[in-house]
Amino acid sequence: QVQLVESGGGLVESGGSLRLTCVSSRSINSVWLMGWYRQAPGKQRELVATITSGEMTNYGDFVKGRFAISRDGAKNTVYLQMTNLRPEDTAVYYCNRRPLWVGAPGEGDWGQGTQVTVSS
Repeated sequence: QVQLVESGGGLVESGGSLRLTCVSSRSINSVWLMGWYRQAPGKQRELVATITSGEMTNYGDFVKGRFAISRDGAKNTVYLQMTNLRPEDTAVYYCNRRPLWVGAPGEGDWGQGTQVTVSS
């Protein structure tokens, strides 16, 4: 069983920045797709960003250039740099690891989540 540990969340003012970190207990290289998802109260979990071992990235439509996902394969770590944060970005942010051929994030592994709160 893989463990994914997120950190870096917190309270930030609107327009501020945060960097989230996800450390995996197992490799994130080769066939593994790493992603960040978020869930706000009363809403469904949604895609924030994903990255492959070849550093191909995909972002949710709402990101609009404000966030950047990156990875360090040697450290089995994925990052999410968030800038120009808005109150609507308030959510619990989750790290996800799944094989490239698995389309549904729910079939992968999840971290425990880290809370991001953006004040107006």
